[in-house]
Amino acid sequence: LVNATTRRDPDYNITGVVGVAQDVTESKKHDRAVAAMANELRQLIDTANAPIFGIDVDGFVNEWNEKTAAITGYSREEAMDKPLVTTFIVSKLQKAVQEVMENALRGNETSNYDLEFRTKSGEIRYLLVN
Repeated sequence: LVNATTRRDPDYNITGVVGVAQDVTESKKHDRAVAAMANELRQLIDTANAPIFGIDVDGFVNEWNEKTAAITGYSREEAMDKPLVTTFIVSKLQKAVQEVMENALRGNETSNYDLEFRTKSGEIRYLLVN
């Protein structure tokens, strides 16, 4: 980070430049360490041997790992930004699953909840969410 200012003589002629800098080495090291950890966590989620999916506060898919893609037949790209419940959950469970998701978004978690996902080929896959 550098600020550069012109240096002038008494007649206001430019005679040079004065630079003021800050040593941001530690900040850069910290930023790189955080980025590396984020990459490791992303890889852990992507390659986990369990389906991992997530939604944003509006119920749209914002996480879809490789295992979820393998189970459902929907790639990450196909699933992202789609409404989870109405797109992937069987009709008879949509209301109940929507309620579970809304409770979770309010901080009231539910564990060991059975979901029935509709796959891309129309097959039903039973997932235990915990």
